[in-house]
Amino acid sequence: MDRGVSYCYLGIDPGKSGGIALLARDEEVLTWKMPSSDKDLWEIIEALPLHTKGMLELVHSSPQMGVKSSFTFGQGFGKLQMALTAAEVSFEEVRPQAWIKGLSIPSKHKIEKPSVWKNRLREKAQKLYPRITVTLAIADALLIATFCKRSYLSK
Repeated sequence: MDRGVSYCYLGIDPGKSGGIALLARDEEVLTWKMPSSDKDLWEIIEALPLHTKGMLELVHSSPQMGVKSSFTFGQGFGKLQMALTAAEVSFEEVRPQAWIKGLSIPSKHKIEKPSVWKNRLREKAQKLYPRITVTLAIADALLIATFCKRSYLSK
């Protein structure tokens, strides 16, 4: 990595209820709920600053999802990959376990309800970024962007 270049850091939580977060050079934090149209997604991705490093959460469909939901989810993930590639944004795919561990977030307890877990992640993101209102839609993306920044700065 070129030490003379100032980077922006991008985190993407794919899925309909996910989000996108950008940690900009001037400490500005930009966030978006996951766009509902391809055009809106492309407008966000193509407008990213030069020298953006990104991480896209590597997720898979689950057995609880129906066939149509799984297909739609996979299409959305592929669109994110293609948009980042087309915009020439450098990105890595990161497993949830990696960014959660990397940010020292205690693991989800097996008996913990998904809503409790998601709120725990939102609270962590809110503590890291007290100047913005962190919603469930953008919490994971903010944490992934934070992990991205820390990962690149430690290289």
